Amino acid sequence: MANIIILGAGIGGMSAAYEIREALGKEHNITVVGEGAMFNFTPSNPWLAVGWRKPDDIRLDVSRPVESRNMRFVPVAASKVVPDANRVDLEDGSSLDYDYLVITTGPRLAFERVPGSGPEGHSQSVCTGPHAEKAWQAYQEFVKNPGPVVVGALQGASCFGPAYEFAMILDADLRKRKIRDRVPITFVTSEPYIGHMGLGGIGDSRGLLESELRQRHIKWIENARVTKFEAGKVHVEQLDGDGEVAKTHELPFDYSMFIPPFAGVDAVQGIEGLVNPGGFILIDEHQRNPAFPNVYSAGVCVAIPPVEATPVPTGAPKTGLMIESMVTAIAHNLRDELAGKPVKAEATWNAM
Repeated sequence: MANIIILGAGIGGMSAAYEIREALGKEHNITVVGEGAMFNFTPSNPWLAVGWRKPDDIRLDVSRPVESRNMRFVPVAASKVVPDANRVDLEDGSSLDYDYLVITTGPRLAFERVPGSGPEGHSQSVCTGPHAEKAWQAYQEFVKNPGPVVVGALQGASCFGPAYEFAMILDADLRKRKIRDRVPITFVTSEPYIGHMGLGGIGDSRGLLESELRQRHIKWIENARVTKFEAGKVHVEQLDGDGEVAKTHELPFDYSMFIPPFAGVDAVQGIEGLVNPGGFILIDEHQRNPAFPNVYSAGVCVAIPPVEATPVPTGAPKTGLMIESMVTAIAHNLRDELAGKPVKAEATWNAM
């Protein structure tokens, strides 16, 4: 009987828990470790930030559903992964031993890389449930006295979809409130062009998204490096194709939302062989860490190199479809490894 720990209880972690339990049957122990018992459906955060959803609409206590599948749920965040000892230390001082570890923590939001950014600074975020709630509070004040809005993705961001979605959601909501004419919106992105998405474009994503932004009277600045946020103002350097500053902008705003750069979580930072310099988990084609082969990983926390070099750094996104594919590969490989067979399953995104 193997002890399997799934570290992280978001979309990746919950998907991993259910798929691994189904693949392995009831013979092995599975423990899910999450930061609190509440699961937040992150893709709905932009709707929460404009009041289209309430917190209870996108959250549920997962401890009972998990335990009903013969799995243990531990609602305490990890303080440190110790792969040399096959152990996870928790923030309450306790520890859990494992035979296999599946890391699905998601990222740390690295707001500190751009001075003044983030909910503790001068820009809002929709990356977590609490951030989206704070964004909604700020938005309710904003609509009482509307003005300029700036939405975008900072250099090093690897998740551009929510930024585009939020800009269009704001446009729709402001029209419903009949105040859109009082709110100039500017979209600022580290992408070399609109619709790049960290993937070098997807089909005609550039033409389609540029057209959508024009129809909504949303201006944009691409190849943008944000240098700092101040109260009511964001400072932007726009680079040319060679990475040189071509133009600078000082954009006033009464409301702003930016996707930050991502980094690895503190619990895995600096572990040689486990993570890259940014703290993302190193994996092979089977979702397995090369230095610690009993450690698997899926989701935003894995190390995937940029698809191509860009003047302003952009990361490769990990979409829900990709995460599901990673999780399926892990479940199949754990099943085969425990049965004494060679692992061979690969996530389908490797073939993209």
